[in-house]
Amino acid sequence: MINHVWGLLHHPDKEWREINKEHESVSHLYMHHVLWMAAIPVVSTFIGTTQFGWTFGGEEAIKVSLFDGVGLGIMFYALILFAVFVVGNIIHWMARSYPQRPSRQECVVFAGYIATPMFLAGLFAIYPVIWLCLLAAIVGVVYTGYLLYRGTPSFLGISNKQGFIISSTTLTIGVLVLEALLFAVVLLWHLGSEDSIVWTFF
Repeated sequence: MINHVWGLLHHPDKEWREINKEHESVSHLYMHHVLWMAAIPVVSTFIGTTQFGWTFGGEEAIKVSLFDGVGLGIMFYALILFAVFVVGNIIHWMARSYPQRPSRQECVVFAGYIATPMFLAGLFAIYPVIWLCLLAAIVGVVYTGYLLYRGTPSFLGISNKQGFIISSTTLTIGVLVLEALLFAVVLLWHLGSEDSIVWTFF
């Protein structure tokens, strides 16, 4: 797992070739990469919201209780795992017109590794100052886009021009999925910060 993380950050072209050779299963991807990497933003957010609290431009920090933080963390974690699967299926659907269309399994694996920079950006949620977290999220999305641009042509067996088009579309849809995920988490966090309303809501 760690080797792929470092490789994707340091030499993505070489690492994509290594990943493609492995023909990894979805279960192996989740067990050795996604489950661990997705825990980074979840644990960081749990620490940040329960120990420090969110701050919005100098206002008083708002915290959630440990009990609410655990519940929200579990839901956040489940949403992230589901989002990786959704993006993988979107990639598979968009590749339907290419002769070397990869399998659904390969597309989910591709999506899992593409998300690595955004997982790492979640570290900044340990101290949840809103502008810092947004900046980290932007950097994560930009590098995710870079991994897409570098990996898509070889993954789908298409030209760089075709790869640019499909990776741009994938990134746009992926960002929309991310925004929906963040909206859901913020909504749940907001409800959880108001005297445990979230538990009566569900």
